[in-house]
Amino acid sequence: MSDPYASRTAVHEQVTDGFGTVRVLPVDAEADAGVIHRWVSEERASFWGMTGLTERQVAEIYAHMDTLPTHHAFLVVREGEPVALLQTYEPEADRVGECYDVRPGDIGVHLLLAPAGPDGGRPGWTAGLIAVVAAYVLVGLDRRRVVVDPDVRNEKAIARFLRQGFTAGPVVVLPEVDLPDVYLPEKKAQLAFLDREILFPA
Repeated sequence: MSDPYASRTAVHEQVTDGFGTVRVLPVDAEADAGVIHRWVSEERASFWGMTGLTERQVAEIYAHMDTLPTHHAFLVVREGEPVALLQTYEPEADRVGECYDVRPGDIGVHLLLAPAGPDGGRPGWTAGLIAVVAAYVLVGLDRRRVVVDPDVRNEKAIARFLRQGFTAGPVVVLPEVDLPDVYLPEKKAQLAFLDREILFPA
């Protein structure tokens, strides 16, 4: 089967024994809207805050994000199959920056995993993806620390991050954002942090 993403330039590519080749591709708002819309429309993705949006609205959101110098979106592709949506951002340019003391070298991450296939969950799958994402943002982008801000009710995501070596920070309330191009309701979040030295000792 041919890889529909083969012609696209990756910002990061990693081959892992037993897991295969994973590529991190900048989101193409038009080309990727269908895949992203399917994922964010599922009930399990309710914490992503995009259920109920049309595919066109999803495309517009990511087209807008592509104009921002501080927020970026990527499609994570394993062996030609899209497996996750990754968003990175500068914490000082995001509402999370109002809720903790941002350090030089911090980078914020949102990660939405694709739904499990017809065979259900696969052992080691999530750990493998998070390891690739961590390698990209910490080593590839030369950052010191990752911050994540899952909704406090999203217990599965919080547990997943803690298993991967993240340290739980405070529970905070992210303020509402109401701008012409973006609206985000107030969110109670569990902050968690991952220092580069944990995964990549000097």
